[in-house]
Amino acid sequence: MTEVFKNYPDFAGFDAATVVSALENLLANHRERLGLIESAPSPDWNTVMAPLEAMGEELSNFWSPVRHLNSVLNNDEIREAYNSGRAMISAWYTDLGQNKTLYAHTQAIRQNEGFASLEQAQQKVIENALRDFELSGVGLEGKAKARYKEIELRLTELNSRFEENLLDCTNAWKKPIDDRSQLAGLPESALAMAAQYARDNNGESGWMLGLEFPLYYAVMTYADDRDLRREVYTAFNTRASDQGPHDQKYRNDAIIEEILDLRAEKAKLLGFANYATLSTETKMVESPAQVVEFLESLTQKSKSFAEAEYQQLVDFARATAGHDDLQAWDIAYFSEKQRQADFDISDEDLKPYFPADRAVEGLFAVVNRLYGIEIEENAEIATWHDDVRYFEISDTDGELRGGFYLDMYARANKRGGAWMDECVTRWRSSNGVHMPIAYLTCNLTPPTDELPSLLTHDEVITLFHEFGHGLHHMLTKVDYPAIAGINGVEWDAVELPSQFLENWCWQRESLDLISSHYQSGKKIPDELLAKAQKARNFQSAMQMMRQIEFALFDMRLHMTDESEKIDVQAVLDSVREQVAVIKPPAFNRFQNSFSHIFAGGYAAGYFSYKWAEVLSSDAFSRFEEEGIFNNKTGAEFMQSVLERGGTQPARELFIEFRGREPSIEPLLRHSGLAA
Repeated sequence: MTEVFKNYPDFAGFDAATVVSALENLLANHRERLGLIESAPSPDWNTVMAPLEAMGEELSNFWSPVRHLNSVLNNDEIREAYNSGRAMISAWYTDLGQNKTLYAHTQAIRQNEGFASLEQAQQKVIENALRDFELSGVGLEGKAKARYKEIELRLTELNSRFEENLLDCTNAWKKPIDDRSQLAGLPESALAMAAQYARDNNGESGWMLGLEFPLYYAVMTYADDRDLRREVYTAFNTRASDQGPHDQKYRNDAIIEEILDLRAEKAKLLGFANYATLSTETKMVESPAQVVEFLESLTQKSKSFAEAEYQQLVDFARATAGHDDLQAWDIAYFSEKQRQADFDISDEDLKPYFPADRAVEGLFAVVNRLYGIEIEENAEIATWHDDVRYFEISDTDGELRGGFYLDMYARANKRGGAWMDECVTRWRSSNGVHMPIAYLTCNLTPPTDELPSLLTHDEVITLFHEFGHGLHHMLTKVDYPAIAGINGVEWDAVELPSQFLENWCWQRESLDLISSHYQSGKKIPDELLAKAQKARNFQSAMQMMRQIEFALFDMRLHMTDESEKIDVQAVLDSVREQVAVIKPPAFNRFQNSFSHIFAGGYAAGYFSYKWAEVLSSDAFSRFEEEGIFNNKTGAEFMQSVLERGGTQPARELFIEFRGREPSIEPLLRHSGLAA
């Protein structure tokens, strides 16, 4: 059995005040070691690649808890340490990427006759490293080289400021409510959440609304007070902008413009027409034009369905409430009413069957039946918050494969959304195999003094989605960090394991594992499940067009060249004119909170969600054919996709599992859009 080395972050002893000095010492040590690597007389894997790998993992393991705490426990001290350290790390990696000696050493290893005797995974690491050197400007000289570094450092700063402005703006807006009648329509679970929010923020009775997603969603979906819905919609959709009720110090407008300008300039320095072209160098797609063609093809297949769905909503609002002027803040409200009328089901009908603890236990049971893995909690491992739990995964041979921290609930000073991030990456060193550890972070409905955490079905899907990413990271059998887990996987394929796992949220056999009524313990009744399954594709075409809108907007922003002055709002308006079924109000500033592309890794890559959904739907269709808990099929998916990381192109791994090229038909069928 493989010897496993565990490297847990010391959250109990974390001290933000020491981060910068400790990082300075670590980088000084790395510079000394880098000098030895540069002077290696005969470059090979052991003298160049292995020591670089070791340094990379040391730095990654030092930095991951700092990066993570900045997202989930943000305060001034952590933020200052994070921003200072991030600038130092950006400079370090920029210098490494432009190090001509290392580049020459790597080229020599690639050209040496010993290259053929290396493992296939080692060869892939070297091929990727050569590509990354070139994409990091190793060929630049003089002013161009210096300017590239300036751009990288400035982009690092701007990405952080974008996210900080959004977080601070979200935290700043609060609305106390004294009169319960103003919250008419909200279910008891949402009222309990608003009352808890008031107690947590001012220690008083009554209710309080904020812009954390669970509360925002509840108001937009259930509040009968249209003026209240408009007020909350306005606050949420104008965050970090010049519109709405917010402090102007949080504005992201200028940050967005500078980010786009710098990305375009960076692409030009590297010899690319635009940033989108640069971005596709590390993706499955071959060009931005192919992305646009793919999105426009989906538009042709979906838009007429979406327009019909929207017209049905307009007609429903007119017939039931006399509304002739359906607005953006009415969409979720009347959509929920229409869904109840058409399918006799509401999100609230399902929530009692999804207490969070049961959903987590059921998730573990599902992946146990799929892959034979066992998951157990280890309460002795220190975390950063009382809500956080730590678990470890073992396989059928009893071998420890990975661990993860689960941080499920929304709270103040925590970045919105849901994500998986690497804590420790699998790596084989002299200590043995370093166990991969993941951070799994969500912003789901928290428990209150009156109720346990009861999740919407969409929140359960989110939980499964992030755990799919986590399995990709933790179940890898690749020993080289650069291509282990999600690393080295084309960005437009990285959503395959996450979207794939969502499918088990819809099957009776798996739902019986996930759900039980929080009071009676009963499973979801057949009649209720049948209603939920019938309603599964309610407004699915409208949702498809919304994702296409975001993806086209992202791609077109980044297809402009360095000489063009980008009018961000004009680009968004143009995309909406082409594809949007619902036209938001003029004050909407969605782009100012679009963290995926302005603070995350999805710039010129948001289309990945749809691209990978083609793969995930098609992969699941094999389980539909062979049984959703077919052990052989599950083992083959784990072996072909989850364990292989970035050792081979994602298309090859998909074909190995599916036996053919991917087909779009299952996605259209699962979305209810098949002809």
